Amino acid sequence: MHGNFELILLLMALAIGITAVAKKLNQPYPIALVIVGAVIGLVPIPGLEELKHFVAEDEVFRFAIISLFLPALLGDAAFKMPWSHLQANRQPVLLLAFLTTLLSFVIVGVTANLWLGLSLQVAFVFAALMAATDPVSVISIFKSQRVDHRLATVIEGESLLNDGIAVVLFQISAYYLVEYMAQGALGFALGGWMFVKVALGGAAIGAVLGYVFSQLTRLFDDYPLEILFSMLLFYGAFFLAESIHVSGVIAVVVAAIIFGNYGAAIGMSPTTKLNIRSFWDVTAQLANSLVFLMVGLEITRIDVLDRWWLIVAAILAVLVARAVGVYVALAFAKKFPGKWQHILNWGGLKGSLSIALALSLPLSFAGREVVLLLAFSVVLFSLVVQGLTVKPLIAWLGVRAEEAGMPEYEQAISEIQRCKAGLARLKGMKEEALISGVVYERLKQEYEERLRGSKAELEALYARHGELQEEQLELAREQALYSEYEAVQELAKRHVISDVTLEEEQERISDLLEEMRKEH
Repeated sequence: MHGNFELILLLMALAIGITAVAKKLNQPYPIALVIVGAVIGLVPIPGLEELKHFVAEDEVFRFAIISLFLPALLGDAAFKMPWSHLQANRQPVLLLAFLTTLLSFVIVGVTANLWLGLSLQVAFVFAALMAATDPVSVISIFKSQRVDHRLATVIEGESLLNDGIAVVLFQISAYYLVEYMAQGALGFALGGWMFVKVALGGAAIGAVLGYVFSQLTRLFDDYPLEILFSMLLFYGAFFLAESIHVSGVIAVVVAAIIFGNYGAAIGMSPTTKLNIRSFWDVTAQLANSLVFLMVGLEITRIDVLDRWWLIVAAILAVLVARAVGVYVALAFAKKFPGKWQHILNWGGLKGSLSIALALSLPLSFAGREVVLLLAFSVVLFSLVVQGLTVKPLIAWLGVRAEEAGMPEYEQAISEIQRCKAGLARLKGMKEEALISGVVYERLKQEYEERLRGSKAELEALYARHGELQEEQLELAREQALYSEYEAVQELAKRHVISDVTLEEEQERISDLLEEMRKEH
């Protein structure tokens, strides 16, 4: 136990160190971790051999990814996902999560069976592994490139949902496919019913627990305790759902979305919201760093020399299936920019979940080694080749070029809003007799001086960069339209307007937003 603890500390030190260097160089840290992990795995390095053997153990890797890191990463992403953003982008998110995932699953499965010569069961197990996407690398690139937040919402929303769908498809393919196929049409119906049961069962568990824990936040104003509630919720939802054979992934996602939106609205103080987000920021950063380093170390098990042709064919099949799935699904989305479709296609990276699921196959599974070989190879290609070329693709397509002066503009705006919020709180504290008039006046002067400086800096930026006025105009129009969207929702909640009128008004607002993005 002591030796294993030292290995875990060494793994953490490597992961944190590589992440720090990558961030300092303004490079996507997940890709850096995978590459360095692969190098460490391939090159004999004194002092790291025991670590490589420890990580390469199937049980260790699978437990770490699925049981330890997956609930935390899913919970963190879903907790921070604003419901209004998901709802505003529900059409592309649902199309990608369901239609693209299913199309990709079928295309890869059929191709692997007919073209690569895999048995039907092995082909569809591999197809299920390739249906899951991991947006961490792409999202980190989006942030550095200032890509439209809506595109980030769509790709992250797709991943949150399609992970659960891919896991269900994997379970059906690995353990029930042969049995269902033998029953013909009845087997197909049973497979469909199992898919619905596992998915809806997970959603129900997540919804109930999310609501219960949201109500708990009303009873306490204690952020350390509420952080513990969130940990218990994410892991409890996952393991409870898995224990009754429904989707733990979907349970976590639903529970975290409810807790992060409904629970935060009804029971979390500003202090709690700040601290709970900070806690999960740190937890997700550490988990992601460890996951991608472990993937790099694990991937070195690939032996590409004997079956390189099979690996190349599998990569091509996955790329074609993803492209068909994305472009066909988004053909049904209203006015979804073509350039965004290209980014979503190429940015649908595969990650740790695919490898962890492959390693979960029992040793008795016929074709296990082939599945591992192909899964590891595609994940390596996806993270390194696709991951490194997403940033140039964004620049080439001109999805979001960084405007001159934009970082300084955003900092000035943030500073102004911080000062205004601070002044408002100080005024409230004075009125509540929590601070004296002398303290209020002193702090008020400090804030007002900062506010004057930030406003002067903003005016200077406008003078130097006239295009910022256009950017501000576009932002104002977009934010105003989002407020209009929420206003009609509120009218419908109060039964002032009918659901039919609500849908019509929301569609009009969505069309205006689409026209703005298309023009931009």
